[in-house]
Amino acid sequence: MAHTRWVIVLQPVLEVYCSADFALWPVAEVERYGFMPLSGALAAAEVGTAVMRIAECNNVEPETDGHPPKPADPLGAFLYGLLTLENLFTAGGLRVTDTDAGVTLLPGCCNGLEERGDWFDVLDGDGWASFGHDPSPLAERRGDRVQLTVDVERDDSPVIELPAEELRRLLAGAERHLADFLDLAAAWAARHLPHHASRVTAALARALVLPVPGSAVTPDELSGRSGLRADG
Repeated sequence: MAHTRWVIVLQPVLEVYCSADFALWPVAEVERYGFMPLSGALAAAEVGTAVMRIAECNNVEPETDGHPPKPADPLGAFLYGLLTLENLFTAGGLRVTDTDAGVTLLPGCCNGLEERGDWFDVLDGDGWASFGHDPSPLAERRGDRVQLTVDVERDDSPVIELPAEELRRLLAGAERHLADFLDLAAAWAARHLPHHASRVTAALARALVLPVPGSAVTPDELSGRSGLRADG
């Protein structure tokens, strides 16, 4: 979690649901609907919940031919989409909280963590970006500051304002939190999914638009593929 002197907190979060009937590996109890911050500080059961949810987001049949048949065993079947789909979806995004004012911007429906490069368009591109719907959050650059509107569909929507360079610093912190989470998830997979660990780790890296831990992919190469930039 990153703090600033403007008491703004920015976190990469995964949209999660209650998973009471899930039994393929240990998971943590979560509220019926909420957002889980991703970082290297998660407990093992929380990592299990995150991996479960990312796999669940992609638990669909591929739309094109050429994929291997879906395994018959429950674990292989559940991981099938995560391990075979070309374009992966990770429900969630970035959560921004003004802890002093008590205002929080949440990613909207259909927004994904893999789309977080849009935040850099606010700083270096078109100067604005939206992040899903219901609610419909919006970020707009106004000179050297950025205004975050919690829900543009509301006339009385709360807003959060912060310097553009401070947002850049917070976004870089979010990338570090996600990289730390991926390292943690790789170790978790080695313990809990030993026969699938390398493929699951690689798939999680693709889902989060991050290099595979220990790979030779450089940040610049990753940025060229994804549009993510941690520095100005």
